Amino acid sequence: MKGRMGNPLHLKSLNHISRLCRSVKESIDFYQDVLGFVPIRRPGSFNFDGAWLFGFGIGIHLLQSEDPEKMPKKREINPKDNHISFQCESMGAVEKKLKDLGIQHVRALVEEGGVQVEQLFFHDPDGFMVEICNCDNLPVIPLVGEIARSCSSLNLQTMQQMQPVLQPERAV
Repeated sequence: MKGRMGNPLHLKSLNHISRLCRSVKESIDFYQDVLGFVPIRRPGSFNFDGAWLFGFGIGIHLLQSEDPEKMPKKREINPKDNHISFQCESMGAVEKKLKDLGIQHVRALVEEGGVQVEQLFFHDPDGFMVEICNCDNLPVIPLVGEIARSCSSLNLQTMQQMQPVLQPERAV
């Protein structure tokens, strides 16, 4: 097996995710009003409809589907489906807001070593799942090394510096 390099592509951070939409307007309203993202300027050289939003250190790029009717319809909320997750300060406040907005959601609880993480899952207007959690309660523990941190204070560069360089395994 090859040795692992800590950051072979010299990545710095997550920049954005892109979401294909039935209606860019409806999706802008959702990401602004429900999640608190802010619309930002998008390059005018694009020859397709879309919008850019920014918040919490990442961008969301909304792209208008060329054939909205052929996009998959919302499915049952399944916490094991593809999703993006956001940490929050108050799970109670989030659940109240979702109820006030009439947004269907599913609760889940993860327990590990006496630590509990609450999760709320719901769909955006196009059926893409969003998770809100208090995941900061669960420490991030690398499989190699001794360092443990919470999600919000995780520093990739520090972890990489602390991680020993693995040597290739030799055939016996």
